[in-house]
Amino acid sequence: MATDYDAPRKTEDELGEDSLEELKARRLDKNSGKVDEDEVEAAESFELPGADLSHEELSVQVLPRQSDEFTCSQCFLVHHRSQLASERNGVMVCRDCAA
Repeated sequence: MATDYDAPRKTEDELGEDSLEELKARRLDKNSGKVDEDEVEAAESFELPGADLSHEELSVQVLPRQSDEFTCSQCFLVHHRSQLASERNGVMVCRDCAA
């Protein structure tokens, strides 16, 4: 809730003078800003892990491994050559797996 620091402040005497009706009206105004959300409608848009995605299409273009990249023999991820930790007998390992 935003606070107006430039507004004049009420003293304790003035705060005690607020009528019961004014206080009730303020409380009702605070509750009027709440949004009633339909739980069923919200649940329909929520997808659980492992949901059937057979009707979905892949929207990412997959490129083949480039000449300056290698496939780690431990994690099988494609990395840039700068991530190469060791290469022995043609076995390439990335820095993450070598650590």
